[in-house]
Amino acid sequence: MANSKKPVLVVMAAGMGSRFGGLKQIEAVGPNGEAILDYSLYDARRAGFETVVFIIKHAIEEPFKATVGARAERAGFEVRYAYQELDLLPAGYTVPEGRVKPWGTAHAILSAADVIDAPFAVINADDYYGRVCFSLIYRYLSEDHPGEKLPWVMVGYLLGNTVSANGSVSRGVCVTDEAGNLDTVTERTRIETYEGGIHYTEDGGESWTDLPEDTVVSMNMWGFTPEFIAQARQGFADFLDRNLPVNPMKCEYYLPTVVTEALESGKAEVKVLTTPDKWYGITYREDKPELMAALRRMGEEGLYPADRLF
Repeated sequence: MANSKKPVLVVMAAGMGSRFGGLKQIEAVGPNGEAILDYSLYDARRAGFETVVFIIKHAIEEPFKATVGARAERAGFEVRYAYQELDLLPAGYTVPEGRVKPWGTAHAILSAADVIDAPFAVINADDYYGRVCFSLIYRYLSEDHPGEKLPWVMVGYLLGNTVSANGSVSRGVCVTDEAGNLDTVTERTRIETYEGGIHYTEDGGESWTDLPEDTVVSMNMWGFTPEFIAQARQGFADFLDRNLPVNPMKCEYYLPTVVTEALESGKAEVKVLTTPDKWYGITYREDKPELMAALRRMGEEGLYPADRLF
C-alpha cells in the first residue's frame, strides 16, 4: 500500500490526569520548564514529522494552546486541533445522565477525523517515549507496504523499561507471530514490581503471575493508515450497544479494541517494532522526581539541548 502524504503525529491530550492530580500535559518536568510532551515533539520533529494534531478538551484549550501549542509552532510544526467531547456520538445515541468520563482512546481518534488526512502515529501527551521510537514509526509509515491488508504498526517496549516503583500500572501484553506481526494484546490492569521481579494479579492480590522483564508491552504508540477511522466509526455503535446497558458511566472504546477487531476480520496486520528506550511517565506524584532526574541526565549527556528545546 503506497503512502502519498507525509505521516502526521496525533497526540491524545484530553485526559485531565485524575490519579496524578493535575494537568499533566503542561506540568513542568524538564530542567528549563519543559513538559513531557515537549520532548516528544522534539523527538518527533527530529524523526521527520511536520504536522501535529492535538486532541484536547475545550476546557483546557486556552492554557494548552498558550504553552504546548505555541512551543510546537516554534518547533516548526503545522499545528491542528481536535476536541474530544462527550456528545460526539453516532446519530441516535445520547450521553447517559451523569456521565463525565471520556469515551476512550478510539473515540479520541474519531473526534479528530476531520483533521487526519495521512498515515498517522498516535501517542499519549503525558508519556516520555524516547528518541528511537519516533524514527521507527515515521520510517514505517513513510514506506510502501504491498499487500491487501491495512499496514498498521505498533512500537513495543520491554516491560522492565516501563514499570513504576511507586504503584501498579496497566500494560497491554503483546504476543507476536513468527513474522513479527501482532497476534494479541492482553490488558493487565495491575502489574507491580517486587524484590524478585515483576508480576501481575487478576484477583485483587490473592494470586500473582510473574512476567519476564523483556515481555513486549504496548504503551499506546500506534501507527495507522487513514482507514483506521472508518474501522473505528464502524465499530463504535456496536460498542455502545453492547456496553451502555451494563456500564453506562465508565465504558471506554479503546484503540486496541479496534485493532483486535481488524486483526480478527483479516482487514489489517500490525507490525511490532521494539524500541530499547526506557519509557517514563508520571502515573503517580512520586514518579515525577525520577523523571526529572532522567531528563536532566539526558540533557547532560547531550541527547537534548542544554537550553530550552524550542
